[in-house]
Amino acid sequence: MSRKYEDFGPETKKIILLLTAGITMGLSPDPRVHFKVIGGVLKEWKEINRTTLRRSIRRLYKSKLVKMQYNKNGTHTLVLTQDGKKKALTYRIENIKINPMKKWDKKWRIVLFDIPEKMRKARNALRGALKRLKFFEYQKSVFIHPYECRDEIDFVIEYFEMRPYTRYVTADSLDNEKHLKDHFKLK
Repeated sequence: MSRKYEDFGPETKKIILLLTAGITMGLSPDPRVHFKVIGGVLKEWKEINRTTLRRSIRRLYKSKLVKMQYNKNGTHTLVLTQDGKKKALTYRIENIKINPMKKWDKKWRIVLFDIPEKMRKARNALRGALKRLKFFEYQKSVFIHPYECRDEIDFVIEYFEMRPYTRYVTADSLDNEKHLKDHFKLK
């Protein structure tokens, strides 16, 4: 049984994005793009736990999102399959979106954060991403959405490296629910 891309954790998704960076470099003849991609890849690579890396690669291999390519010189290269490339593009930060549920489960998804002032740019970027995802800004650092979005939020939090400062909560009710239901056009 193969797993869906959505079933993978943020570390595995990060590995897929790192592999996608290699594709980006291969498609662009511009050295400026290469340096930008390499800079981002090195930063992400340093932050991946090696044990998690091995485990995640095994899961990716079993899911058929990556395959092993054997080289003439005896080395091996891990490459994205066509399905893996499609899945990687699904989670590009600027394209990420939350799909509405067929029937709302009457739960609220709340993202709370307390990010230090010295990380203002990352905080503002996180806030902007939540607004693009159509979250309701309940307070400056509290955002609410009615639909399941745990994977998307985990990805955004990991992307901006805000895990220590951010929390995700699912609530059954809120005191001003009527206003939120009207805002999201829920029944």
